[in-house]
Amino acid sequence: MKINRATPDKHNYLETLTNIAKIPKYIYFTGTLPETRTPTAAIVGTRKPTSYGKEVAHTLSYDLAKHGVVIVSGLALGIDSIAHKAVVEAGGTTIAVLANSVDKIYPRTNQGLADKIISSGGAILSEYEPPTDARDYQFLARNRIVSGLSDAVVVIEAAARSGTLATVSHALEQGKEVFVVPGNITSPLSAGCNTLLKQGARVVTCADDILEIIAPHLLESQTSLPLGTTPLESTIIDLIHSGIRDGDELQRKSNVSVVEFSQAMTMMEINGTIRGLGGNQWTLR
Repeated sequence: MKINRATPDKHNYLETLTNIAKIPKYIYFTGTLPETRTPTAAIVGTRKPTSYGKEVAHTLSYDLAKHGVVIVSGLALGIDSIAHKAVVEAGGTTIAVLANSVDKIYPRTNQGLADKIISSGGAILSEYEPPTDARDYQFLARNRIVSGLSDAVVVIEAAARSGTLATVSHALEQGKEVFVVPGNITSPLSAGCNTLLKQGARVVTCADDILEIIAPHLLESQTSLPLGTTPLESTIIDLIHSGIRDGDELQRKSNVSVVEFSQAMTMMEINGTIRGLGGNQWTLR
């Protein structure tokens, strides 16, 4: 893959990096960067998310991408990877910012994801000239680029002491919007999020909360639920939309046999109407 080099002050999309601390002299990237400035949001969070964090990260990233928002993250395990994957599924554009040079994907297990990001029209970028290995301090340094590229930083799950909070600090210094997903008050992985909310961060519960601030022109006039091809599918969609995730509970409330319910769920998954979260938990696409 060809490695490109650009200077932030001479690239329309990267120009926002000229307003951050320690402006990178060059940005090295593989893949494709947007030619012009496009609404962009960073999705960040823990490397070991709960099932709640996984669902929220996927839903917000997918919905924002569907509206045309570019999603930036760090290609790390956990929330970062989930965000990138959701954007690829949505057919959107996502950018991964590395703490090492772009000739080496880190972690290596995300090589396949990196390839999908590029093939779907996104990019892998870094301020480090090849070959440069990742070092601990470079992970913190790259966070300023993650927030610097973005119009808003969205925190999904973060512990009280988390590298994610460093990205938030950069965002605040750069004058960027900070959105935080409220979390379970008994979960250590939500402690950082809930503290940020107490300090005045914006609450986010859906993509529209973000779009209203950074890209109101992308908001649809009316949001509609996916349509079922049968009355049973429509019933299941309404139940999931009401907040029910458990497959057994969905089947009971649908008032149909297990066989009939399973057939409907299979067809809905094949058609892309619903998505499995693991453990017989389901959500809408």
